[in-house]
Amino acid sequence: MRVLRRLLVLAVVFGAAGAAYWWYVVRVPAEGPVAAAPGGRRRGAPDANTPVPVLTAMAEARDVPIYLDGLGTVQAFNSVSVRAQIDGPLVQIAFREGQDVKAGEVLARIDPRPYQASLDMAQAKKQQDEANLANARLDAARYQKLVAGNFSSGQQADTAKAQVSQLEAQVRGDQAQVDTARTQLSYTTIQAPFDGRTGLRQVDAGNIVRAGDSTPITVLTQLRPISVLFTLPQQALPAVAAAMAEGKPEVLALRGGGAREVVDRGTLAVLDNQVDPATGTIKLKATMPNEGLKLWPGAFVNVRLLVRTERQVVTVPPAAVQRGPRGNYVFVVQLDMGVKRQMVQTAHEDDAVSVIASGISAGDQVVIDGAQRLDDTSKVAVAQPDGNAPDAVPRERSAPGTAQRGSRRNAS
Repeated sequence: MRVLRRLLVLAVVFGAAGAAYWWYVVRVPAEGPVAAAPGGRRRGAPDANTPVPVLTAMAEARDVPIYLDGLGTVQAFNSVSVRAQIDGPLVQIAFREGQDVKAGEVLARIDPRPYQASLDMAQAKKQQDEANLANARLDAARYQKLVAGNFSSGQQADTAKAQVSQLEAQVRGDQAQVDTARTQLSYTTIQAPFDGRTGLRQVDAGNIVRAGDSTPITVLTQLRPISVLFTLPQQALPAVAAAMAEGKPEVLALRGGGAREVVDRGTLAVLDNQVDPATGTIKLKATMPNEGLKLWPGAFVNVRLLVRTERQVVTVPPAAVQRGPRGNYVFVVQLDMGVKRQMVQTAHEDDAVSVIASGISAGDQVVIDGAQRLDDTSKVAVAQPDGNAPDAVPRERSAPGTAQRGSRRNAS
C-alpha cells in the first residue's frame, strides 16, 4: 500500500510539472505575453493620439480674503446665577423657565414683612433722635444768648453745643440704619440684572432660601449678543495683531460638517495678553450678534478669522495644484489641446482657492480633474461640466471670471 501511495503522489507531481511547462514554455511564447495591436501598440494600452477627457478652469485675478481657522466654544455674553441675598421664605416665582426677560424685571420675591418692620423701626428711631436734636439746638441757642448777657456761664453753653453735636452724629447713625434696612427690604424683590433668558427653575416657591445657598434659583444668560472663545497657534499672533491694529477683524462662525455653513458673522473683541505655554496657543474672543439664536452657550463651532485681503492675485481651484518631487505644478492647456506641466509657487491654500505667487498668469486654462492621466505629451478634450461630450476644439482665452469649472467652484 505504501508503494502504491508513493507512486500516485509522484504521478500527480509530474503531471502538474508537465502542465506548467506547457503553459509557460510552449503556449506563452507562441501567443506572446500580450497580443500586439496594429501599429505596435500593446492591446489595452491607451492610444497616445486619443485625447484624455479632463475638466478645466481659468486662472483668475481677484481679491482673496485670507482667513485663519480655529475651533471655538460659544459662551453667554453675560451669565449670572440668581441667588437670594437675604434669608426668608420664597413667596413667589415670577418667571417661566426659558423666558426672555428685560433688565429690572422681577424674577422672584421673598417675604418682605420682617424687613419692612426693621425699616419702620429704624425710621422711628431716627425721628426720635431728630426731635431730641431740634430741642438741643434750641437749648444751645438760649445758652448763647444768656452767655452774651452774662446771665449764664460759658460752660453751660459749651455743654449744650456738645449735646447738639452728639445728637447730630446719632441722627446720622440712624440714617445709616434706615439705609441698611431699606437695602435689606429691596433684596426681597429679586430682579434681572440684564436682558437675557432664564434657565431651569431650581428652587420652588415656599422654600426657605438663604444668602449662603449654593443652589441658585435659576441661571440667567444673555444670548444677544453672544461670545465665541477660540484659540489659534502662537505663529498667528503677528497677523492677528496687525489685523486688530487696523480695526476689528471679521469673524465667521461656521457649523461643523462638510457643508461649513456660515451661522453668524461678528467681530474680534479681545486678544489675550499672553500665550498659553502648555499648548503654544493664544486665546481670542469674538462677539456675535446672534439675532437668529443659532449659537448656544456651550456649543462647539468652527471659527474663521479674517486677517487680511490679498488684492488682485492669480487664483485657481485647489484641485488644479498637483504635488510632485520637485514641488507644486499645474497642467496648462495649450491652444493645440496639448498640456504643459508648469511649476508654480503657492502663496496661500485653503479648501476653496489656491493663490499662485508665480508660474502662471490670469487667463491660463488649467486642468482641475483628470490630471493623474496626463503627461507632457498628452492631448486633452475638455469635458463639459454638465456631462456633455468633450470639446475637441481649442477654446480661446477668455477674461478672468469666465472659467469653465467642474463640480468644484472657487469660493471665497
